Amino acid sequence: MEAHAQPAAPQLPGLDAPYWPERFERYYRQQGAWTGETLDACIARHAGHTPERIALTDGERSLTYAELHSRCNQLADGFTRLGLRPGDRIVVQLPNVLEFIETTFALFRLGVVPVFALPTDRRNEITHIVQASKAVAYLIKDHALGFDYREIARELQTLPDAIRHVIVLGEAAEFTPYASLYGRDLPVPATDSRAPALITLSGGSTAMPKLILRRHDDYLYSIRVSASICQLSPQSVYLCVLPAGHNFTLSSPGFIGTLLAGGRVVMQADPSGSACFASIAREGVTFTALVPSLAQAWLHAPRQHDLSSLRFLQVGGARLSDEVAARLSESFDFTLQQVYGMSEGLVCYTDLKGDLDQLLHTQGRPMSPLDEILVVDDDDLPVAVGQPGHLLVRGPYTIRGYLDAPQQNARAFTADGFYRTGDVVCLREDGYLVVTGRHKDQVNRGGEKIAAEEIEGHLLAHPGVLEAAVIGIPDPHLGERTCAVLVVAPGQGCDTATLKAHLQARGVAAQRIPDQFQWLPSLPKTTLGKTDKKVLRQQFAA
Repeated sequence: MEAHAQPAAPQLPGLDAPYWPERFERYYRQQGAWTGETLDACIARHAGHTPERIALTDGERSLTYAELHSRCNQLADGFTRLGLRPGDRIVVQLPNVLEFIETTFALFRLGVVPVFALPTDRRNEITHIVQASKAVAYLIKDHALGFDYREIARELQTLPDAIRHVIVLGEAAEFTPYASLYGRDLPVPATDSRAPALITLSGGSTAMPKLILRRHDDYLYSIRVSASICQLSPQSVYLCVLPAGHNFTLSSPGFIGTLLAGGRVVMQADPSGSACFASIAREGVTFTALVPSLAQAWLHAPRQHDLSSLRFLQVGGARLSDEVAARLSESFDFTLQQVYGMSEGLVCYTDLKGDLDQLLHTQGRPMSPLDEILVVDDDDLPVAVGQPGHLLVRGPYTIRGYLDAPQQNARAFTADGFYRTGDVVCLREDGYLVVTGRHKDQVNRGGEKIAAEEIEGHLLAHPGVLEAAVIGIPDPHLGERTCAVLVVAPGQGCDTATLKAHLQARGVAAQRIPDQFQWLPSLPKTTLGKTDKKVLRQQFAA
């Protein structure tokens, strides 16, 4: 059946999920970008062709492709017995463990949509994610990072329209044990490739993250092209260091791309250089992905292990400085690959065999010939090649709108479907991009996008805080660190310790609490009466 004769793409009950116009869908299928395959199909394919090949390693545990395929079916049966149905949403908040991956592919197979939360998210973030996605279930580890996630689950169940199921890996207490999900190894009916596959989170400038819905067709295309550019094969071994629910770790090419190629994924809970170096030597790791702050930490870690298996190291999630890129290239024998992208879609890579100038001084070029790139001025007029401008993008794996967010979509997307990334870039003659800044009001702290408005709201909830502005300050390790500039009432004791305790009590995750605090008698204002953050950044940049 031709694409234009197909019925409307499946939607999520109760949520507005923007889809590509029919002519774009037809074009992307004609170009071979959208193939009609689903994200879980690779597991069954490799289980049939190479059933004994190891797919996953987690410490002393491992799964072959045949075992992973079987466990996905068993978990799908368990989720079905709980009452989950295609289109239902489940918030998945697990650390880097084997169960994360088998759960992900089981949900893909069943058509239940995982909503990926990061292990560092706490009550405020999880409450927002659950309510915005209308999730019916919450899947957690009992303890990780010194925190008991069951505490969040208990608070969630006191809210109106509480989630129906809490599933716990480990000591479940009053909740459903993860181990009880394994059921019958039965085939699951195929999912429509246009159906919703997963939801990731945007680090945008609104008070809380926006929801990004990815479908099988577009997400699989992004992963397939990424795996090809990175030359993945059945011999590839990926060390999963960054949180597995991060878009970078999922798809660029990440663990899904590695399994698509028939390779092996090694789960890594400890991201320190010493722990990762030991894993690289023990497991024969061929590539991994880091954010700049972690890559810089690896530069100072003792190297007591054989790292000769590591073919390339990806660094992305935030702008990698030219100086650190040079030090990484000089200090290790592997190839450095810069990755620039966003959960909304566009991904850029430097060539694994590219010249040194591109590697050290750019953030890569768009990976697909179907990516449409515009670099424009404040009036949306094109700027000259090599001049800075706002980056807009449209393509077969860049979304057409956030989930259930019409007001944000009106601002973030043009009438003809281009996504306004919020980044300021220069497009070079060779097609490579250089990221020079950011237009959105957010702080990119080591790859974690922190919305200033969210933290400002929490600070203003303290009775002694009269005005608050959160800005990003250049930092050699994190890229940017967060700085809160405050106007406070006299005699209220609004010192650093007090304000940090205030934010912690309000459930703000540790990485979102400002790194530093500054106090002023008043905040500078623009002619429109708004806080002039440009002045503040200049004032405190030193």
